[in-house]
Amino acid sequence: QVQLVESGGGLVQPGGSLRLSCAASESIFSINDMGWYRQAPGKQRELVALITTGGSTNYPDSVKGRFTISRDNAKNTVYLQMNSLKPEDTAVYYCNTRRGTYRDHWGQGTQVTVSS
Repeated sequence: QVQLVESGGGLVQPGGSLRLSCAASESIFSINDMGWYRQAPGKQRELVALITTGGSTNYPDSVKGRFTISRDNAKNTVYLQMNSLKPEDTAVYYCNTRRGTYRDHWGQGTQVTVSS
């Protein structure tokens, strides 16, 4: 089974930036769409960025223009560049395939805290 490990989270001030990484245990991006999700305490997990096998990307209005998803197939890594961070971006961030999402199988995620 493919393992995904998120990293790059931390504490950042409002308006700051973070770059999250999602390292895969094997080459998967040519056949798997990849998404970044987040879950804040007491809130439902939500998709914040999607990149398809064809390279198309999609974002909800809440992050569009601030977040950018990308991938490096040679490194088996998906990235989420987050700029102009807001306190409401505070959450645990996860990456996943469509299959993992469907199975409700998630990794540990990485905590992002936006606070003064």
